[in-house]
Amino acid sequence: MIDKNVKELLEKWEEVYKRGLLSFWLLLLLHERAAYPREIGAAVAEISQGTICVDDNSIYRALSRFEDMGIVGSEFQESDLGPPRKYYHLNRKGLALLSEFIQRNILIFENPPVNERIQSVVCDVDD
Repeated sequence: MIDKNVKELLEKWEEVYKRGLLSFWLLLLLHERAAYPREIGAAVAEISQGTICVDDNSIYRALSRFEDMGIVGSEFQESDLGPPRKYYHLNRKGLALLSEFIQRNILIFENPPVNERIQSVVCDVDD
């Protein structure tokens, strides 16, 4: 069981951490498939295994920022349920950015010395 003080500190840390990771999860999703904003929140929650929950306004702001940066593109597609929907997709520049981010910030955790340190922390807590 987590100490109450540790739990509070963890929640504060994760709030900042997860806000920073939202771009990663959005770009990862858009690499897998084009998506429209209303479906992105549920898809991000799914691929992040429930660790990231995001509201529609945050998604719209992020997609607008990504489009302004030139890392995502968009196009309208017909919808069976109403007016055409704007679908976003990762473009080549976005793919290059995502790939570099993963290499520099995600794959580092697979490096044996780093992974050993992580496992050491987990094992120390379990003891």
